[in-house]
Amino acid sequence: MTRVVLVDDHQMFRTGVKAELGPGIEVVGEAGDVDSAVAVIKSAAPDVVLLDVHLPGGGGIEVLRRLHGNVTARFLALSVSDAAEDVIAVVRGGARGYVTKTISGPELTDAIGRVADDDAVFSPRLAGFVLDAFAATDAPSVDPELDQLTQREREVLRLIARGYAYKEIARELYISVKTVETHVSSVLRKLQLSNRHELSRWAAARRLV
Repeated sequence: MTRVVLVDDHQMFRTGVKAELGPGIEVVGEAGDVDSAVAVIKSAAPDVVLLDVHLPGGGGIEVLRRLHGNVTARFLALSVSDAAEDVIAVVRGGARGYVTKTISGPELTDAIGRVADDDAVFSPRLAGFVLDAFAATDAPSVDPELDQLTQREREVLRLIARGYAYKEIARELYISVKTVETHVSSVLRKLQLSNRHELSRWAAARRLV
């Protein structure tokens, strides 16, 4: 029996995942934000953590950062995002795999088992991102400018670059328009850019769109 903690900020999604998992998988804990995820993973000591990338409190990256070296669980990212920077960031953070939420129940059950056995599992298209990122040993490990942005700032940046209005971003990320404006101002300041058009060009140049 593989013991799993399921971390996602949508209760209905967690319920759906539990219903789809096959025999041999036992969900021993759930969490909907970073703080509760860290607490339940420490207390439940699961074999595998199914970890959403976008979470209140800092995202999946923050969970990995707080638990690095402190737990034996393997982490499998399960996200709607198929953006290269999300995939690479969680792998660098310590995840053993990354699959998108289009995955079927049997496929997810198999992926959990493989990660529990210390295998690395990626949705086919996403594996290419990881190979590209790590193939060149002389490549810089991080983008210094991108690395200074928080996970939420990166999410806002990507949506801005895709042409979303502030209200649309607020709905997409379940935050207020005022919070969106604050994040945009912070990104502009950190990247030393003047407006959203420059932001869009900056993101496109790094293939973040």
